[in-house]
Amino acid sequence: MTGREILHKMKEKVGLSSSADSGKGKSKMSRNITHGFHLVKAKSHHDMEDYVVAQFKEVDDNELGLFAIFDGHLSHIIPDYLRSHLFDTILKEPNFWTEPENAMRRAYRITDTIILEKAGDLGRGGSTAVTAILINCQKLVVANVGDSRVVMCKNGVAKQLSVDHEPSTEREDIENRGGFVSTFPGDVPRVDGQLAVARAFGDKNLKEHLSSEPDVAMEMIDDDADCIILASDGLWKVMSNQEAVDTIKNIKDARSAAKRLTEEALNRRSSDDISCVVVKFQ
Repeated sequence: MTGREILHKMKEKVGLSSSADSGKGKSKMSRNITHGFHLVKAKSHHDMEDYVVAQFKEVDDNELGLFAIFDGHLSHIIPDYLRSHLFDTILKEPNFWTEPENAMRRAYRITDTIILEKAGDLGRGGSTAVTAILINCQKLVVANVGDSRVVMCKNGVAKQLSVDHEPSTEREDIENRGGFVSTFPGDVPRVDGQLAVARAFGDKNLKEHLSSEPDVAMEMIDDDADCIILASDGLWKVMSNQEAVDTIKNIKDARSAAKRLTEEALNRRSSDDISCVVVKFQ
């Protein structure tokens, strides 16, 4: 099957995001927990490369909130593949319910291996990822590679749950693998002078020098939790974690909150694709 045929099947299965796309939903287990998302395509000549997942899913007697941002580079096929497959791979892990953090690490590794094996069909480029799974409205497990980010708000204070994987902070690991970090051309540190993130899915040509190992964190949801924000770097390049939290603190509707964040990023001259998911706990 060619890359074009694979993409066509994906479009049929999940529906391709338009240049401005939004939606919302709510938990059946807790009437207070809602989610909303909003995406805006950059004013550029390439296809939209940001994809989101935002849904509640019933599994036996459990409820899972599945939330993710996949931000592609030189590819919209790989982030779309992740949207269609990564959560399925995580949930198929036999130890998911007992050791969700380890299940997410293993699923990330398996998925990246498959993407590299299918490089002939999926093409060049790659994708960052940030995934958050809310288990029975009580436990939040987060994993990420790259610079898409998830931030929690507790009692009005922002707390970053993911880790930005930047070449400048992971220079030693990159050099130990035989790669290098350079700011030429331009002024942004890049792996082998090409990629501005130190960890990603795909990127077969750079993989010897890149990691796809996620950072994983777990957070219990208590009465102090206000919301979480997942967003691509199109938001975080122009807004601090606390500014993002403050921007939506008085907006009750999760989709309106996500839309407000993308609008504020545009007001601040963000030139990248912007995607945002907001999950409200109150």
